Amino acid sequence: MTQLSRPYEHQHDPRRSMDSPARSPIARTAQPVDATSPSWSWLPQALGWFSVGLGLTELLLPRGTAHAIGAPLRPQVMRGLGARELVSGLGILTGRNTGAWLQSRVAGDLMDLALLGASYRARRAEPAKLTAATAAVVGVTALDLICSARLSAARKPMALTKTVAINRPADELYLFWRSLENLPRIFSHLESVTKLDDARSHWKAKPALGHALEWDALIATDKPGKQIAWRSAEHAALATEGSVEFQPLASSRGTAVKVSLQFTPPGGAVGAAFASLWKALPETELDRDLRRYKQWVETGEVASTEGQPSGRRSLLSRSLP
Repeated sequence: MTQLSRPYEHQHDPRRSMDSPARSPIARTAQPVDATSPSWSWLPQALGWFSVGLGLTELLLPRGTAHAIGAPLRPQVMRGLGARELVSGLGILTGRNTGAWLQSRVAGDLMDLALLGASYRARRAEPAKLTAATAAVVGVTALDLICSARLSAARKPMALTKTVAINRPADELYLFWRSLENLPRIFSHLESVTKLDDARSHWKAKPALGHALEWDALIATDKPGKQIAWRSAEHAALATEGSVEFQPLASSRGTAVKVSLQFTPPGGAVGAAFASLWKALPETELDRDLRRYKQWVETGEVASTEGQPSGRRSLLSRSLP
């Protein structure tokens, strides 16, 4: 148990259990998340390089490619297919609008299947080779569909709302949150928040799977003692918004603090990494952070395996352990 000096004197029993189910202060309302698994984060890049390789082969060796698949297609047609594959592959590898480029690959796959089906009726068709090529295209189409669907799921907004009852006045809690630089003390997925001016700030998330993410945010709503809301700036790397509301509890000095967060991860490997990071937050990090914040504010004691005594400090100046 880490022993800290209590920031305020009030009627409160610090010995009460934070883990008691009957008195748990946090109402969990996390929405289920269908995000890209880290184990699939390599697939878009692999499909991109596959498109580039196939496209170059069809462009440079149109007759040889047609002979290899058993389809008597004209060189102009094969070069057109190669150009389409090359553009799609390069689009995927840029990491921008990856989902849209993957969907273009699906459309191209359907075109390829149609051409292969029509080739069976050609006089110089080689059915054995056509069947093998068709099976290969069907397999690639399945991968394109799976990857596109998973990236689309990762791009959906991920929302979470939690409420914690804290035995401190709303005005004091508001002042802590209004200094946005304090937020990394609460949210363990944040590395830093830097104030740029009264309305703008720069946010940096802790690296996830080797990828760092930074963005600018704006204060959208500021009602002293009642509510603070923020959102990412236009064209930010991460589309996000959040709010905290302070509602005084009846017949007490306490306050219900409602925290709402929403993220729309970017595309590509960075988006997959951030989606993976966020997926763990509802059940572990955010729940633990708010419980620790409540215990720290109310009692000056935070459950820990190491004792780190500290002197008496104000709410705004003290760092969370």
